[in-house]
Formats: sequence, C-alpha cells, structure tokens
Amino acid sequence: MAEQIVLTKQVYDKNQYQKVIDTTFTQLVQPTLQITGSVLPTVNEFFNFYNQLFFDIPKFGEINSHEYLIKTSQEYVGSSNVINDEIQALIAEITELRQENLDLQQQLLGSITPTTTSNPTIPSIGGSGGNSVSGGGSGGGGY
Repeated sequence: MAEQIVLTKQVYDKNQYQKVIDTTFTQLVQPTLQITGSVLPTVNEFFNFYNQLFFDIPKFGEINSHEYLIKTSQEYVGSSNVINDEIQALIAEITELRQENLDLQQQLLGSITPTTTSNPTIPSIGGSGGNSVSGGGSGGGGY
C-alpha cells in the first residue's frame, strides 16, 4: 500500500514575506574583517587577512596598494639591488646572443658567392631546374 505524504504550502504576500523570510546570503558570504580598539593581528592573522583582501587591494597607488607594499617592502629588505643585478645579467645575455646571431648571419652571407651574370640561376631543391626554389620554407630572417 502506498504511503501518502501531505504537503502544505504557506503563501505570503509581497510585503509580508520580506518581514518573515530572511533573504540575505549568510552562508555564502565571507565573514567581515573586524579589528576593534588597539588590538593588532598576529603575523599569521595579518597574512590571512591579506590573502582574503588580495584582489580588493588596488594594484597602483601612493598608499594602500600593491605598489605601495612592494616599494615599502623593498626599502625594508633592500632586495631591489638583487632584482636590478638579475635584470642587468639578462640584458647582458641578450646582447651577447644578438651579437652571436649577427656574427652567424654575416658568416652565412659571406659563404654565399655572388654571381656575375645578369640572370643568375638559383638551383632548384627539387631537381627540376629553372629559377625557382621549391620545397617550401620561410623566406628570410626578418625580425
């Protein structure tokens, strides 16, 4: 035999439901940060707050921004020299690689002998003869 379940529906009018039903999202909202008085958070609490507020903090600004935090921390730690040294080392490496690239391009150009005929023949990679180069590939070393 099937068991019967009785359902009752409570209906409220527009003005009444706002007084009876809580429509706020209390379970999905992060608890708000409340620091009262002169009680400072511990270092662990500070970083927990910082992580919670990370995306709310403006990227740039004279105060209360990520830029401000970076500047003041670098002044305190003194790590800007380390970063500058790394940047200088990378710039030096880039310069060295560019010079090596230029030297190799000049060697390659020096190994090609210019022809003196008015209609030079470019050998075909596919072996069909003529003035065309087949086989695909890119056309040059442009940057």
